[in-house]
Amino acid sequence: MNSPFGARSGQHPNQQIANYIGKLLRDTFGKGPETVQVATGFTFFTVYLRNFMSPMEKVLMENDQEETVYELRLNLVRSLFPEIRTYVEMVTGVKLREFYCDWGFHNQSGMLVGISEDPFPNSESFREIYEGKEQVEREIVRISQEIQKPPEEIYSCMLNPRTLLIVRNGLLVRIEKEFLRLGQAPLLRRVKARLEKTYLHNSEYFQEYLNQRVMDSFVDWDFERDKSVIVMMLNQKPLPGKGERLLGD
Repeated sequence: MNSPFGARSGQHPNQQIANYIGKLLRDTFGKGPETVQVATGFTFFTVYLRNFMSPMEKVLMENDQEETVYELRLNLVRSLFPEIRTYVEMVTGVKLREFYCDWGFHNQSGMLVGISEDPFPNSESFREIYEGKEQVEREIVRISQEIQKPPEEIYSCMLNPRTLLIVRNGLLVRIEKEFLRLGQAPLLRRVKARLEKTYLHNSEYFQEYLNQRVMDSFVDWDFERDKSVIVMMLNQKPLPGKGERLLGD
């Protein structure tokens, strides 16, 4: 199902979707993100949000209410997923079946991720083979094992030169499954996010393997599917000492 919207506007479908999501968030939160960057590749869809923090959220954060902001935003954004799904399908002809989201409150960033039933068209930048792939996946497995257990399956790809996406299947251990059975999914999500993002941010290897700076890392889970998605936003400039030197070095 191809939409006529792209033909009328002359915009790339990703830019149309970015504009729509920016307005949707602004209408919902009273203040939208400064920038919205949409990437698609194969069956994956990501939305990177920068400088996104409403006045109310700022007040809560200043009063050490990060968990309250996390839960409020999670619930609000999840309520928008049906509208986003409908618009993405209208513009691209592709239906999203899974959604994930995470926030980087330290720098007012956010990430929305969708996984579709069919491949997106026009994904020229998508690459399953990229520099450091084997080492990156090995480091993700090591981190997963430190926190819970090695994933039963792991897959990674570059949606574009700045967006690395990693999917893990089969992560939950018995005690986590018991937490879920007792209705403690929100607590489990927060604890896992805090632990995994600490390991992701503190690992010195990703930048070495990718020869790019990791600017942001995001992680979320679908507990029913026992599945997790990690997204790393990269700086395209090579690190000093490898390839071209950074400007100003």
